[in-house]
Amino acid sequence: MAAKFQQIKKHILTKIESGEWQENDPVPSENKLAEDFSVSRMTARRALEELNQQGLLIRTKGSGTFVASLKNQGSMFEIRDIADEIKERGHTHQAIQIQLEQVIASTSIAIALDVAIDSPIAHSIIVHQENGKPVQLEERFVNPKLAPEYLSQDFKQTSPHEYLTQVAPLTEAQHTIEAIAPNAQVCEWLQLTNQEPCLQLTRKTSSKNGVVCFAQIIYPGSSYRLSGHLTFKNT
Repeated sequence: MAAKFQQIKKHILTKIESGEWQENDPVPSENKLAEDFSVSRMTARRALEELNQQGLLIRTKGSGTFVASLKNQGSMFEIRDIADEIKERGHTHQAIQIQLEQVIASTSIAIALDVAIDSPIAHSIIVHQENGKPVQLEERFVNPKLAPEYLSQDFKQTSPHEYLTQVAPLTEAQHTIEAIAPNAQVCEWLQLTNQEPCLQLTRKTSSKNGVVCFAQIIYPGSSYRLSGHLTFKNT
């Protein structure tokens, strides 16, 4: 069952990536996929649902399943690892480590991290690539008291998110999202040929012992979007 389930997902992804199925094109129904791959309808439904959750498909009651926007998609409400998002799409993730160093906290960063001004903190800049194309520029300022081995990590092998969730489990997060005009350095790192608008996510995360990280994460506006889903309960 698992092999067939993965086979269906791979089949759909191949159709989308080859361009045969374009944005908003209909995707075969659960019944049709079950028949084509000789599996149960439940197996076909699982494949469609997971691709829907990853933002690659859109499922509409009464209308069917369609190819979603061809922009890559990240979560606005969940705190997720960009490496996991890319791998779930069946693509290859690569991290390019630009900087990993100790710096002195400026006034604004010290306030964000709740540390003393001019105290030493950890600083990293990483470009995340999907199939060789830059999709995210991640700059982090980290409280070394709560993540003491941050500067010793190899973030080409593991991600800052993965390391920080291990040493200082997340209990709270605050973030804002805004459109920005990237400067020349950001354009170079993200390989932008013009100063197209970008999305900037500014996030402060805390553990039970205090503020762990202040990050600014930039996405190319033409190739990425952020989305979220909220469920409201009647009281």
